[in-house]
Amino acid sequence: MFKRVEKINALEPEIAALTDEQLKQKTAEFKERLAQGAKLDDILNEAFAVVRESSKRVLGMRHFDVQLIGGMVLQEGRIAEMKTGEGKTLVATLATYLNALQGKGVHVVTVNEYLAERDSKIMGELYNFLGLTVGLNKHGLSAEEKRAAYQCDITYGTNNEFGFDYLRDNMVLYKEQMVQRPLYFAIIDEVDSILIDEARTPLIISGSANRSTELYYICAHFVKRLEAETDYTIDEKLKIVSLTDEGVSKVEKAFNIDNLYDTAHLTLNHHITSALKAQVLFKKDVDYVVQNGEVIIVDEFTGRLMVGRRYSDGLHQAIEAKEGLKVQSESMTLATITLQNYFRMYKKLAGMTGTAKTEEEEFKKIYGLDVVVIPTNRPVIRQDLPDLIYKTEAAKYRAVVQDIVERHKKGQPVLVGTISIENSERLSQMLKQKGVPHNVLNAKHHEREAEIVARAGQYGAVTIATNMAGRGTDIQLGEGVAELGGLHILGTERHESRRIDNQLRGRAGRQGDPGSSQFFLSLQDELMRRFGAENIMNMMDRLGMEEDMPIESRLVSRAVESAQKRVEGSNFDARKVVLQYDDVMNQQREVIYKQRRHVLEEENLRDVVINMIFSVIERNVASFCPKEEVPEEWDLQGLVDIANNTYLREEIQLSALKGKEAEEIVELLKAEVERQYQQREEEFGHNMREFEKVVVLRSVDSKWMDHIDAMEQLRQGIHLRAYGQTDPLREYQFEGFEMFQNMIANIEEEVAMYIMKAEISQNLERQEVIKGQGDGTPAVNTSGPSERPVSSTSGDADPKNRAQRRAQNQEKKRQQKKNS
Repeated sequence: MFKRVEKINALEPEIAALTDEQLKQKTAEFKERLAQGAKLDDILNEAFAVVRESSKRVLGMRHFDVQLIGGMVLQEGRIAEMKTGEGKTLVATLATYLNALQGKGVHVVTVNEYLAERDSKIMGELYNFLGLTVGLNKHGLSAEEKRAAYQCDITYGTNNEFGFDYLRDNMVLYKEQMVQRPLYFAIIDEVDSILIDEARTPLIISGSANRSTELYYICAHFVKRLEAETDYTIDEKLKIVSLTDEGVSKVEKAFNIDNLYDTAHLTLNHHITSALKAQVLFKKDVDYVVQNGEVIIVDEFTGRLMVGRRYSDGLHQAIEAKEGLKVQSESMTLATITLQNYFRMYKKLAGMTGTAKTEEEEFKKIYGLDVVVIPTNRPVIRQDLPDLIYKTEAAKYRAVVQDIVERHKKGQPVLVGTISIENSERLSQMLKQKGVPHNVLNAKHHEREAEIVARAGQYGAVTIATNMAGRGTDIQLGEGVAELGGLHILGTERHESRRIDNQLRGRAGRQGDPGSSQFFLSLQDELMRRFGAENIMNMMDRLGMEEDMPIESRLVSRAVESAQKRVEGSNFDARKVVLQYDDVMNQQREVIYKQRRHVLEEENLRDVVINMIFSVIERNVASFCPKEEVPEEWDLQGLVDIANNTYLREEIQLSALKGKEAEEIVELLKAEVERQYQQREEEFGHNMREFEKVVVLRSVDSKWMDHIDAMEQLRQGIHLRAYGQTDPLREYQFEGFEMFQNMIANIEEEVAMYIMKAEISQNLERQEVIKGQGDGTPAVNTSGPSERPVSSTSGDADPKNRAQRRAQNQEKKRQQKKNS
């Protein structure tokens, strides 16, 4: 890398001789070379030289040699560890410019919106000078504004906002509503904070489950009046129950509707089916038990109670209604993803931070990212003093205040790091009593926070901050401060991660400035209590040490550091487990989102829908005509009933299937579907294409949301399986896969039924199954509007035609019974 730096430096006189106009034209020249097949690596030296020269002219800042190395590390898709004050924001301009030349969009990710806005404005001047466009992706922007921001060559924003936009894009009804382009390259500032500290917290978009629980009770009451064989047919072995024409007729009469299969009545149809299944197929104390007002599933193989597991697709609620219990369906997750899985979707990922080396194993294993430590521009001369350890917390705080008072008297600025807001306010109270003017920061107001932290190096300044407050803000020393020893960092407690302690220390001694740091600990601190404080306490008692007398020992500091390593290890394991569980959902999410995008982008879904119906046919034939049984034992009547009730408009007769092989039956049913589908197309004309999209989108969305809900319930209760000597993760993977397969089958069956059975009108309209939003905060559920229609279309079927067709069907059935 140093050889490359020499080559870039050698280009400086030549690039410096260019006029502003000639310098700007370099962007077009680079783009042309890339279009002709050049690689980014081929133009790196010249591009970096151009950015350095432009930065000198526009920002008045020239990249140091070590910053060029940082830029190369980012370009290679690695993490650059650079000490605080080494100019990470300027380093990012090199790799950002180079990658933006490809026109695929570069995302620069920051920890808060203030930094995103600040950097997009300041660095935006440099990019604009070079002819590139810069967008800012903020919370609260309209879809049009977000789309415009994402269309820019470079887009600044926070990790949460990028993640939520991805989820929202996979909930839209028209491809034109999407805002993001395919994820290409992200440079993450404070990469340790985003990919490690926030990694365990999923982003969740949720909404109120606006399905009226009342309808579950009404349907549960109604289905008790239906009669087996007359109103519905049952296959207990396959747990399938289907309404007959008579049953459909009773539902339509009871609920005063013309056509149960109209897409306007999707919700009612779904509730009736669930209620019927709950009533007929699921037996109390066999399939489930009722305990403490809850329905608990019984494992059919082991007989164990599956606490935390719920049936999906509204069936659990239907059983609750059947048993007269409270129906649980207050809210539901519409979409969710962890930051770990979101950022792993980028083709290329890079990051910067002052502290990453201690977590290198995690970056490597989870994200495939190496950490490269970049040397400082000037040697670090900060003095890191040994920890002072006190017997009690009260003694520690008295000593902290005394140290601050003495340093303040001589004018040396002090930045105090605390690990909680509560501790920062306690310390502030004590300083007020001593009459020491100070600022308190606890990561609540980003803009003011950055301003205050920036002034923390001024003469006489005392700043109390939680460890994370003001990250990414440069602290420069005031006049005369260097002679007083520079900025002093005072830590009031060790964090459980060495990285956070190093981050705090690193705020002093930037760019070769003088500075110092020291931690004040007590044996009552949480970290000390957890790891061996008793031995030290006994030693202090034996030596008769006073409460206000500290131990200053490198040995104790090393013991604290080894305790931190153990905690870091267990935290890494916890994050790894979260990721392993989320990986199960992630594979499923990718399948569903890919299918959904295909639906939005394709003009004609005929083949997709036909294949879904074919899949239903193959499953049905395999169930009713199993290979292990002789043809005489096949349940052909059951197959005929389900075909006629689900995907055939014109009924097929039992006689048509008799004497045929299973493969022949499959081919016959497929041919019949093809023929009837063509009739539907002729009947509906150009409306058919939109109708397909309405039905498929609605089915995919509703089933996927139910599935997310069911998987979450499974996840919450799965740890109990460990008591049965089984691995909870393996069980989750196995059951999650099974549930996913069932969901796909449910989607296909619902699409088959509505495509083939529903009547449609002219005013077809895609509608969201349920509304909801992410509020920009991870893991905080937000309610969407709860009252809204859930139908996709409105029907105008002619009741006369409908009645006529039913009469014909009933006549056919009578003939069929006679024949058989």
